[in-house]
Amino acid sequence: MNLDAIQEKLLAAARAHPPGEQVPYAFEKRIMARLASVAAVDDWTLWGRALWRAAVSCLAIMLLSGAWTLWSAWSQDPVTDFSQDFETAVFAMADTLGDAE
Repeated sequence: MNLDAIQEKLLAAARAHPPGEQVPYAFEKRIMARLASVAAVDDWTLWGRALWRAAVSCLAIMLLSGAWTLWSAWSQDPVTDFSQDFETAVFAMADTLGDAE
């Protein structure tokens, strides 16, 4: 694909067909000014938008898990203590490893 040959063919076709009167005055200048005014894509803006959306969803997850934790704490027996169950589960493996030696 020879870009120079394609460009020459397009220029020749454009010269063969001059613009008609139906084209508004300074149309090409308005189009070029509008193209120049379009801002380039800013990567930081894209990252910022994505992170704000993630922050909103994380906040929703945090609120839901907090509500679930409070609800489950009210519905459980006061005798059951998660910290004691957790400690027993963690140190159970340490006790079995100590016995094996």
